[in-house]
Amino acid sequence: MCGIVGYVGNGSASEILLNGLKRLEYRGYDSSGLAVLADGKLELRRSVGKISNLSLNIKNRPLNGHIGVGHTRWATHGIPSEENAHPHTDCSKRIVVVHNGIIENYSSLKAVLIKKAHQFVSQTDTEIIAHLIEESWELKQKNSNGKKSEEDFLHAVRHALLQCDGAYALGILCMDFPELLVAARKDCPLVLGLGKKENFIASDIPALLGLSKKVIFLDQEEIAVIKKNSIDCFNLQGKKVEKKSVKVKLDPVQAEKANFKHFMLKEIMEQPRTIQDTLRGRVFPEKNRLQLELNLSAAFIKGLKRITLVACGTSYHAALVGRFWLESLAKVPCQVEIASEYRYRDHFFSSQELVIFISQSGETADTLAALRLTHRFPVKTLAICNVLGSSLTQEADTTFYTRCGPEIGVASTKAFTGQLIALLLLAIHLGIIKKHLNLKTIHQILADLLNLPHWVREALTLSNEIEKISKRFLSKNHFLFLGRHTNYPIALEGALKLKEISYIHAEGYPAGEMKHGPIALIDKEMPLVALVTDSLVYEKICSNIEEAKARGGTVIAIASKGNKTIQEKADEVLYVEKVPEIFSSIVNVIPLQLFAYHMADLKGCDVDQPRNLAKSVTVE
Repeated sequence: MCGIVGYVGNGSASEILLNGLKRLEYRGYDSSGLAVLADGKLELRRSVGKISNLSLNIKNRPLNGHIGVGHTRWATHGIPSEENAHPHTDCSKRIVVVHNGIIENYSSLKAVLIKKAHQFVSQTDTEIIAHLIEESWELKQKNSNGKKSEEDFLHAVRHALLQCDGAYALGILCMDFPELLVAARKDCPLVLGLGKKENFIASDIPALLGLSKKVIFLDQEEIAVIKKNSIDCFNLQGKKVEKKSVKVKLDPVQAEKANFKHFMLKEIMEQPRTIQDTLRGRVFPEKNRLQLELNLSAAFIKGLKRITLVACGTSYHAALVGRFWLESLAKVPCQVEIASEYRYRDHFFSSQELVIFISQSGETADTLAALRLTHRFPVKTLAICNVLGSSLTQEADTTFYTRCGPEIGVASTKAFTGQLIALLLLAIHLGIIKKHLNLKTIHQILADLLNLPHWVREALTLSNEIEKISKRFLSKNHFLFLGRHTNYPIALEGALKLKEISYIHAEGYPAGEMKHGPIALIDKEMPLVALVTDSLVYEKICSNIEEAKARGGTVIAIASKGNKTIQEKADEVLYVEKVPEIFSSIVNVIPLQLFAYHMADLKGCDVDQPRNLAKSVTVE
């Protein structure tokens, strides 16, 4: 998730673009850059790190001009570096591109372009877009005897984009047309800002506040041709599309949150997209295969005898779910360790073991320390992480990246589901290579994976209902979360979320352990949240609910749609989609995230920055 801005008008492009990027820095902060056209020249400024570094760069080497594009990067392909920072250009340095999204087939496109003598200077997927446009643009010029027209250039842009699989929001400039800014989008947001003798593009409205009071939202597979006095929109076939502008009514802080009250709520609601992004380019049901960029040979995987997962906090809960998948799909014995404890144990590693370290930030001190102790042993290590170039990813043998974008809220939500997706894909991948899954099973699982964003989106529609239930239980000071099998870790995660942001004491328990002590706590002041969706242990957890009800307990149940009998056992029921059991933990965590959020919000807590907590625990 990166941030892009663009400007054409009479003002100072570099100043306007810099201010816009500062408002979009929450979308990415690995590197940033600007490109400005002036006096027949295209000038670039790029810097690694925060926008302040780019500001200093431009202060030392000012940019003059009235048209330009800017970008703040959250890295997906290539480490954070000046070479990988946007904007990117073609071979002739006449075409410049900024991009938010992922081009899935960039490797094959790049190979073709290299054969045609195109030279690449970055590791990014974005750079191929500039070269694709250059290739089509040069062909058009040859067919037109060297004549350069805007119409032909736009045809070249459309032709290039039709070759790209994946997602994009783009800002494009060409030296041959110094008053033309081109924008395009597919699966990534892009908004056009209208001004007086000036116009803008941006990933999000915050970049346009104070500059434009009217905006146009570009729709799927549309291209905008932007000049200082006009905006025209077309589809990828070149047909003109009529667009209506809308008024902007948000203040700057609220706009950053996309009209959500808190970043945490925004990030909860983003999960259908972030799950889709983590799946994108990796799942191919029609071919019965996955494509994962892992440095794990088939020979190593076939000989794998044990897996250890190491993590802290929410990532530890993801690991507990992952253990079920790795054992059931890949048939590999698996253990899960809390990093802060794992560090101080004696270890007995083998060359047939894989140790997986899970961290959203890649900078978690205990997880890093646990990774470093493995360096003395002949063991393979894998990082599951959301931040490219982080310490964990640099020190592990190989990395599986989630693609969740920056997570601002301290309590992790979308990063957690991203980790679950990564672990599930890894388990399927190992199961395929170790030949523990037949073709029918593989095809069904992969096809169902593509339905996950929809199932999660349906769970998110419970938000208003959950807010009403939260009001009923707002006076309670203790909660017990119950789950069994893959939903026991989700009970732990639900309790942790409630503790983290509402400061209400909550405990997650495996429901079968109730009679071994916790049932003594049950009374009318101790509500239970029970995960009772359809599963192989459904009858067992129903029995646990009845035991609690018999002792005066109040029960909130998360159940599968169509289950009417649960209403006789629970006081409140929240229905989620009936999904294959293998996916239930990913869907079931959504209402628990929303419950924690609404309880905290109703109590007036600081949801995004709860007391005593930090986003990344970088000290022991």
